[in-house]
Amino acid sequence: MQSEELTLNRRKFLALGLATGAGFILGAPRFAKAAQIYPYPVLPYAENALEPVISAKTMGFHYGKHHKGYVDKLNSELAKPENAQYAAMTNLETLIVKVAGKKKAVILFNNAAQIWNHSFYWNSLKPGGSQPSAAMQQKITEAFGDYAKFKAALADAATSQFGSGWAWLVLNRGKLAILRTSNADTPLTMKGYTPLLTIDVWEHAYYLDYQNKRAAYVAEVIDKLLNWEFAEANLNKALAGGKPH
Repeated sequence: MQSEELTLNRRKFLALGLATGAGFILGAPRFAKAAQIYPYPVLPYAENALEPVISAKTMGFHYGKHHKGYVDKLNSELAKPENAQYAAMTNLETLIVKVAGKKKAVILFNNAAQIWNHSFYWNSLKPGGSQPSAAMQQKITEAFGDYAKFKAALADAATSQFGSGWAWLVLNRGKLAILRTSNADTPLTMKGYTPLLTIDVWEHAYYLDYQNKRAAYVAEVIDKLLNWEFAEANLNKALAGGKPH
């Protein structure tokens, strides 16, 4: 039954991506609007598929409440007359880049970026996890020395982020790198950076399962859930000339 549910969810997610147009990063749909409304993205697997690392209860709140809340808030803000110029935009990435840094558009940026960041996070995780290919291993070794050093660097970025935010594996000038961002900030607004994977370190991502033990959550995600096929697809597209903006 769970397998059938997982297959159905994946089909719905792929259908959404095809219907809205492929994003510049594989697995990150453009969220093209129907009647100027950004849809609530479909989770690419069942809510219990990441157990025991991330519980169905956490996913119910994180995806079902927080992620949906960002979608609802963005749509309500775009319905206001003063935001008409932004409501006319055709995809979420364009909106994020356009409103980044604008004081009068902080609410739009925060909610749009959080929608995109969360969708990217869901795709950065895979039930049961996976291992980097030989080609990805080579890129990791070139950038960090070896896989163990990469893991340590990513874990450090995620655990040392003060307050809410994100830890990212990115491509910059042809080389892998790690960075962290605060709150809703995203590499989409950083020229020359292509996000490959991310880990959400807002408390709502882990507190029900790990309480204040962020490091334990991060270690479990890195060891057991990272979706290296997603990361490599993003990498290959970037190396072939795909750019975030």
